[in-house]
Amino acid sequence: MKQVILTGDRPTGRLHVGHYVGSLKRRVDLQNSGKYDEIYIMVADAQALTDNAEHPEKVRQNIMQVALDYLACGIDPEKSTIFIQSMVPELTELTFYYMNLVTVARVQRNPTVKSEIQMRNFEASIPVGFFTYPISQAADITAFKADTVPVGEDQLPMIEQTREIVRKFNHIYGEDVLIEPKALLPDNQVCMRLPGIDGKAKMSKSLGNCIYLSDTAEDVQKKIMSMYTDPTHLKVTDPGHIEGNTVFTYLDAFCKPEHFEKYWNDYASLDEVKEHYQRGGLGDVKVKRFLNSIVNEELEPIRAKRKELEQDMGCLLYTSPSPRDQRGSR
Repeated sequence: MKQVILTGDRPTGRLHVGHYVGSLKRRVDLQNSGKYDEIYIMVADAQALTDNAEHPEKVRQNIMQVALDYLACGIDPEKSTIFIQSMVPELTELTFYYMNLVTVARVQRNPTVKSEIQMRNFEASIPVGFFTYPISQAADITAFKADTVPVGEDQLPMIEQTREIVRKFNHIYGEDVLIEPKALLPDNQVCMRLPGIDGKAKMSKSLGNCIYLSDTAEDVQKKIMSMYTDPTHLKVTDPGHIEGNTVFTYLDAFCKPEHFEKYWNDYASLDEVKEHYQRGGLGDVKVKRFLNSIVNEELEPIRAKRKELEQDMGCLLYTSPSPRDQRGSR
């Protein structure tokens, strides 16, 4: 059986470092591993409309921004098929049929749906399209017969709902018609859900607490220097806490041993930094400066590639063969 990946992002804004460490960097590694026969990366514009129906221009304008971020991070159109969700109408058709296999109560129990509804203040009036987007996501995955879906931890309930739909569909209409997908989580536990710079559990474009992949070095520095740390660490001499400290969460996600020789040779490892911070005598500013050097080193080649691509936006008009060209009409 073919090994197939499907993944994607909603074009409601530029992609941020949460996307990068949670999924995008892994996609590039998987793309270049040679282990997968087909890789599909979807710009989920139809799904983005489920909570942006009154602002379609926002979705339209950000399709190109997301595509730029993909290419700048190393997604190769020769190895991965990038496509726009709304240009494959069969996905909407399949969603309609899947709706008959899922109850309202089941969608209401989906933890991801519940948290997203709360975050967007939809409790009083939930758009039907937004409420049922787990079913749309199931259609996207199964239409391409994807057996692997790289996701962050917050998306695990969505994959489980897809698996339930697959099992019910196969039970009713015939065994092995649909493929039951599995989630592929980031290797680094911290990368499963990178918090916002304000310390909130989720980095979100709508909350304005993101570091974007396209941010300038100056923007990144400004955001990191304002990052939430330990509110009880008022003086340098005070013992500090690393649990819930956003700066140390980001260091866990980005820091490598070689960074110490390059940027902070007073220490040999991140464990040494943490121990010093916890016993007191290490200020937040020094730790933030170290983090800033690391994050900007990671983002600099992405920024440079993105700038190069922006000089020739015509390259985005053809990035990959269409899904139909690769798989034929479904």
